[in-house]
Amino acid sequence: MQFSSRSRTSVAWAAFRATTSLVLVLAVTACGSNGAEQRGGGDRPIPVTTQQVRMQPWSDTVLALGNVKARESITVTAKVSETVQDVHFDSGDVVKAGAPLITLTGRQQQAAFEQAQATANEAERLYKRQQELADQQLIARSSLDTQMAIRDAARARVAQMRADIGDRVIRAPFGGVLGIRQVSPGALVTPGTAIATLDDTARVYVDFPVPEAMLATLGVGQKVAGTSTAYPGRTFEGQVSTVDARIDEATRSVVVRGDFANPERLLRPGMLMQVTLSRPQRLALLVPEISIVQVGTDSFVYRVKPDQSVERVDVKVGGRRDGLAEITQGLNENDRIVVDGTGKLRVGSRIVDAAGDRPAAAKVDAEPKQG
Repeated sequence: MQFSSRSRTSVAWAAFRATTSLVLVLAVTACGSNGAEQRGGGDRPIPVTTQQVRMQPWSDTVLALGNVKARESITVTAKVSETVQDVHFDSGDVVKAGAPLITLTGRQQQAAFEQAQATANEAERLYKRQQELADQQLIARSSLDTQMAIRDAARARVAQMRADIGDRVIRAPFGGVLGIRQVSPGALVTPGTAIATLDDTARVYVDFPVPEAMLATLGVGQKVAGTSTAYPGRTFEGQVSTVDARIDEATRSVVVRGDFANPERLLRPGMLMQVTLSRPQRLALLVPEISIVQVGTDSFVYRVKPDQSVERVDVKVGGRRDGLAEITQGLNENDRIVVDGTGKLRVGSRIVDAAGDRPAAAKVDAEPKQG
């Protein structure tokens, strides 16, 4: 059978239209399928990791910054105006209480002391002589009383000159570490002139603020840990020695003093430390930190519903530590939440636990039915 040229053209055009229609149908189907997958819709669940929320022992911490303070700390100064005769220390020396630090020139005071001592000795001899005469009733008793007053005044003058000479030797009032020496022999010092700093750093204090809301859980003896950028990786152990009697009205916080042993004298006054205060252990509702989604100031988690879809639950987060966070509001014990894979979810998305940690009922529903 032979076809004309017009017939062959008609057949070719019909085949072309059929092919074009099939391609369009397949393209529309593929786009619809991809859109459904992107929206998380359809029957294909999204693989995630879930976990059941439980009450667990929890000892949260308070983080704060504080400055190191020496147990005792002063700037050594002179009481009188005088030139330095001798310096008995070097910068950085460790001294004991009472150790001499500076001797000031005191020749004039020494001479005055010797004169006062001689006057006192003479007054003592006259008093004893007149006492013998008074016992023999050879002089009036009033003369003996006058001489006794003169003797006592001479003794007081000796004590005054001895104290004046003592002020020429400046001693350490307590044991500790001396700072950089500020004077040299021959220098003139006056009251208030700094000679050196003296710090007792065998034990140090760190004062740090704690929010007023935690006042009821604070107490003497609680454990405190401190770290410093000067000693990376090293932790200094201490304990709470004092909780301030007043609360700062501006910051609504109370100052807590931590007491740290410092036998190696590594901690120095003025050093900045990050302090971690451990609170008493208690039961709390804990979730992994990665399960919490933060959007602005809002925090929420995805809770798994019985039909294996998810819903958004706004939560209030308490303390955080070691990858865990305390939930103080929003969840109940035994709720199941999404831990890993929250970025792929939307409200109403169906999920499947990739770790297989699902309730038995959910596992049965997910199994294919046998025909």
